Amino acid sequence: MKKIAIIGSGSWGCALGIYLAKNGNEVKIWSFNEEEKRMINEEKKCVFLPKAVIPDNIICSGDFKEVLEGAEIILHVTPSKFVRSTLKQYKDLVKKEQFFVMCSKGFEAETNLTLDDVIEEELSDIRYGILSGPSHAEEVSLDIPTALVIASKDETLKEEIIDAFKSNTMRIYKSSDVKGAELGAALKNIIAFCAGAAVGLELGDNTFAALLTRGLVEIARLGTTMGGEEKTFYGLTGLGDLIVTCGSEHSRNRRAGELIGKGYSIDDAKKQIGMTIESIDNIDVAYSLSKKYNVEMPIVNAVYDVLYNGLDAREAVNNLMTRELKEE
Repeated sequence: MKKIAIIGSGSWGCALGIYLAKNGNEVKIWSFNEEEKRMINEEKKCVFLPKAVIPDNIICSGDFKEVLEGAEIILHVTPSKFVRSTLKQYKDLVKKEQFFVMCSKGFEAETNLTLDDVIEEELSDIRYGILSGPSHAEEVSLDIPTALVIASKDETLKEEIIDAFKSNTMRIYKSSDVKGAELGAALKNIIAFCAGAAVGLELGDNTFAALLTRGLVEIARLGTTMGGEEKTFYGLTGLGDLIVTCGSEHSRNRRAGELIGKGYSIDDAKKQIGMTIESIDNIDVAYSLSKKYNVEMPIVNAVYDVLYNGLDAREAVNNLMTRELKEE
């Protein structure tokens, strides 16, 4: 049994807490939201996971010290846009002997940084890793078999995370490619948005397959330029996460794209989904990075123009299909 602190009471934070508590660990969850805290402690429910039941051995608190004190492992699970601001609130409570794992996926929009860079800036000398892979919160909370990756330069941290998570419904692989795991997770959300738009436009399976395949090429192209290893983008944190995010109605990013494809505005799509949509928050980052590193990313360019330059979604598809022909 390990003592685990989870920072964030959204769907993924609660799903991880549910799984880890049922796996024999002592879990405390931090929440800024009084109603979510009340539901977890009193009703044993998560508002975002209606089918799941919170185990009795989970405690939720709004006090960072109460949650972090004595924890061996800290899992940070907030939307990417709140990672730094939340870290600043509790970083002085983090001990060097604690293992810190970022479970959020995305970029810091203001700086175009990946979240491992934010950790490096805010938490000095901490032992940290990135937990990523194809994992809908709804399914993890119900013990549906899942495979994840813990990416870290620290071998002891990886072994500790594997020990806390391993079961007959959870398989954890190890990686040392932190940057690749980060970039695969962040960029696939944007391709999932595009895949959803294709569904909303009723374009069919051929279009859907082409977007996924060429989208993965774009992810790997930028990811390797920024320091990730090519093989990472064809593993669980790249291809695997891309498949699950593009193909499932659990995916907020796919649903957002589908709504845009049907003619909804960005604001209406956000209201309809009611939770953070990382693709919309991060598309301008991916666009900026493609320009900074001079990497060709036509799908990213197209979705950027749809969201921010008023390009019609069908016209964007036409532009992609009529680009200059070349070898694959």
